[in-house]
Amino acid sequence: MSSDRFVLAGGTIHDPAHDRDGVVADIWIDGGRIVAAPDTESGWRRVDAAGLVVMPGGVDLHSHVAGPKVAAGRRIAPPAAPGRPAAVPTIHATGALYAALGYTTVFDAAIATGAAALAHRELAEMPVLDRGIYLLAADDADVLAALDADDAAATARLLRGKVGAGGGWGVKVANPGGPVFWKYGRRGDQHDLDTTLPGSTLSPRRLLERLARGVQTIGLPHPLHVHTANLGLPGNWRTLLETMRTLDGHPAHLAHVQFHSYTGGDLDEGSFGSGVATLVEWFDAHPGLTLDVGQVLFGDTVAMTGDSAAAEHLAHATGMPWMSHDQHLSGGCGVLPIRYRETSLVHAWQWAIGLEWFLTVADPWRIALTTDHPNGASFTAYPLLMRLLGDAPFRRAALERIHPAVRSRSPLAGIDREYSLQELCIVTRAAPARIAGLPHKGHLGVGADADITLYRPGADLEAMFAVPARVYKAGRLVAEEGHLRDATPGRALVAE
Repeated sequence: MSSDRFVLAGGTIHDPAHDRDGVVADIWIDGGRIVAAPDTESGWRRVDAAGLVVMPGGVDLHSHVAGPKVAAGRRIAPPAAPGRPAAVPTIHATGALYAALGYTTVFDAAIATGAAALAHRELAEMPVLDRGIYLLAADDADVLAALDADDAAATARLLRGKVGAGGGWGVKVANPGGPVFWKYGRRGDQHDLDTTLPGSTLSPRRLLERLARGVQTIGLPHPLHVHTANLGLPGNWRTLLETMRTLDGHPAHLAHVQFHSYTGGDLDEGSFGSGVATLVEWFDAHPGLTLDVGQVLFGDTVAMTGDSAAAEHLAHATGMPWMSHDQHLSGGCGVLPIRYRETSLVHAWQWAIGLEWFLTVADPWRIALTTDHPNGASFTAYPLLMRLLGDAPFRRAALERIHPAVRSRSPLAGIDREYSLQELCIVTRAAPARIAGLPHKGHLGVGADADITLYRPGADLEAMFAVPARVYKAGRLVAEEGHLRDATPGRALVAE
């Protein structure tokens, strides 16, 4: 932690947590934290921030950056295009690239309990970023047995022990019950929430209810992190709606909802399309839920998911090679390369559906900007996504390039909303920090970590957010003009 005392002077502050929207002010930093203005400036170094946009450091609530699945992804990833980072960077490059974009905190969203120690060893080598992990504890046989017995005390005890032993920040469930179906030789990616698991009285719905209650009981900073069933399948909007209904009354976070919002299949008239409107109506009316989007952007990337059954289905549908490490862990992941194309009907719908979520949810404080890195796209594409949200003419031009059926049928063409700088600050910093349970991050108030990013304002939001002028982590200058200046690793975020 830096012992340097300095003031960022005269910057244009965006700090939604304190209702500061473009206010010119100073920020005082001492010992790696933001402090109140002193009585005298004597002994304080002055750093000119005039003309620069000042925001808290970015917080990525849902990414995949470490552990066995990421190691597999590095081996199976397509070659990087000239001048572009790899789809699955090394751990050092991951930290450097995040920091160069102005991000200072990241969470890996799917670590099997048996792989936690390995993930932490890898994450300890990542430059700059504070980091945490969500554990796939609901895949463990003892937790499943306690949930099956509806033994709330045993469930809470087991979850507390696994989060403690694994150094976790939260609990993730990926495709509730799906791995059990899959390991018993049945399709694990095609079931409703009320089909009982093989050899059990437990259904996915009961699993979700009891697991959410257990996470709430042990008081983790972040509520149950839910990747629901039927990821990527036509008609799965119904599964997401039933998941939200099931979780009513329990705080919960819904992961990469874009991949769970599709019409189609036997019960929907017409072809593959968007089920977002009905889902947003329910979501807006139930404030105990939060979400991240998992935006698809076009190009080459790698799919990696704690839902191995979904990865298997996608591999069979696309003919791509795939890998899984479920063979030797209670919870695991499936991994395969993928290319998203503007001319593909399905891929164009995925792109439009993600943007529809962002642009129709009423309260940006309940949304975290993500691409489910690297599943929908690399985190390095966040500046492009921010421009799509904040620049309606740019978005309309992009819409004109995609599959014509999506252009004609998607509600996106009729949405004129543009995110302001304040709203972009919310979905990339303030909201993810609040949802994750990080009271010292995502804002610029007294007592906050001095994780601060300074941008040059500009009409081209992609260019503006791609290369911050300066990035501070705990008061240290760690990146400048897109270049890493300090590679000191950040802190492990572990639930108390």
